[in-house]
Amino acid sequence: MRLRHLFFALTLAGAGVAPSTHAQQPVRRLTIAEAFELAEKQNLDLLAARARQAVSQAGVRAAAQRPNPTGSASVSRDAPHEGVLLDQPVEIGPKRSRRIEVAQQEGALTEVDIAAVEKKVRHRVRDTYFGLAHARGKTALQAEALKLAQRLREIAEARFNTGDAAQLEVTQADLEIARAQADFEVAQQEEKVALSELNSVLGEPDQADWDLGSVLATPTSTPSLPDLLARAANANAELARIGQEAKVEQGRTALLRAERVPDLGLEVGLDLNNPGYGPHSGGYIVGFRGGVLMQLPVFSRNQGEIAESIASERVIEDELAAARRSLTSAVDSAYFDLQARQRQVQLYRDTVLPSSHHLEDMAEESYRAGKANLLVVLTAQHDVQQVERNYLDNLWELQTAFAQLEEAVGGPLN
Repeated sequence: MRLRHLFFALTLAGAGVAPSTHAQQPVRRLTIAEAFELAEKQNLDLLAARARQAVSQAGVRAAAQRPNPTGSASVSRDAPHEGVLLDQPVEIGPKRSRRIEVAQQEGALTEVDIAAVEKKVRHRVRDTYFGLAHARGKTALQAEALKLAQRLREIAEARFNTGDAAQLEVTQADLEIARAQADFEVAQQEEKVALSELNSVLGEPDQADWDLGSVLATPTSTPSLPDLLARAANANAELARIGQEAKVEQGRTALLRAERVPDLGLEVGLDLNNPGYGPHSGGYIVGFRGGVLMQLPVFSRNQGEIAESIASERVIEDELAAARRSLTSAVDSAYFDLQARQRQVQLYRDTVLPSSHHLEDMAEESYRAGKANLLVVLTAQHDVQQVERNYLDNLWELQTAFAQLEEAVGGPLN
C-alpha cells in the first residue's frame, strides 16, 4: 500500500497534469494567469460587453447635436401669393452641455458594467480552471481504485487456489472491479465536461487540451480582513455601479432644471409677389419677414420630472447604504469560510489521510496473513477512497471559497 500512498500524493501534486486521453490537439501548458489572459482576449461575453462602448460614444455624439432648422414654402391665391420661411430653434441656457454630461455619465456606467463582466469572467475562469483540475484528480483516483481492485482480485484468486479463501471472496472481488470500472468511466465523462466548460470560458476550441500542472495543492494566502474590507469599498462592482447610477441621476436632474428655460424659435423668410391695388396698396415683388417664438412656461416647468429624479436620487442613496452593509457581511462571510476550508484541508492532510492509509495497510496485511476476510479489506479500501475523495473535494472547495472571496472584494487577491 505504500505505492498507493505515493500515487495519491502525486495525484494531488499534479491533479491537472495528466491530460485527457481523448484529446486530438497537442497539449499546451496553462497556468491560471495565462487562463486569465486568454479569457481577457477571447471570452465572447466580455467581447460583447466591450462592444457597448461604441454605443456609449455614439450617445455622446447624439447628445452634442444641435437642433436642425425647418424650411417651408407656401403658395396662396391671396396676396402675397408665394412665401418661403426658415425656422431655427435656439437653445437657451446650458441644455446642450447638460445633455452631454448625462451621456458621458451613462458612458461611464457602461464602463462600470464592462468591469463587472470582467470580474465575473475572472471568477468563471477560476471556477472552471480548478474544476478541471478537480475532475482530473477524481479520474486519477478512480483509475488507482480500479488498479487496487484488480490487484485485490489477484490476491483473492491466489488464496482461493491454495484453499485459504472461498469462491465467494473471488466473486466479491469481481464485483468490486465492476464497480470501480463504472466509477472510472463516469469520472472520465465528468472530466470531459469540465474541459469543455473551461474551453468555453476561454474562447478556445472544444478539442483544446491543457496541462494545468500542480494547482489544487497550491496553498492560498489572503490579506487581513481589514485590508480586504478596504479593498472592497473601492473595487466592489455593485458599489461602483450604484455610485455611478447616482451620478447619472444627478446629471438628469440638472438637465431637467436647465430645460425649464424655454427655447427660442427664430423665423426669417420672404413674402413674394404681392401686387397690391391702388396707389397706396404697398405692392411689392419681394418682401422680408421675421419673427420670434417662445413657449411660455406657465403650466409645466418640469416640476413632476424634477421631483421624480430627486426621489430617484434618494432611493439610490439608500441602495448604496444597503449595498455597503451587505458588502461588509459578504466579505466577512467569505473570509471566514475560506479560513474554515483552509483548516479543513490541513486536518485532512495532517491527520485523517495518514490514519486512513495506516488502517488500510493493516487490513491488507491481515488479509494476506489469513487473519481477516475480504470484506474487511474492501471496507478499509472504501473508507480510504472516500477519505481521499473528501480531501480532493476539500481542496476544490478551498479554491471555490477563494474565488468567492475574490468576487466579494471585487478585485484579484493574487
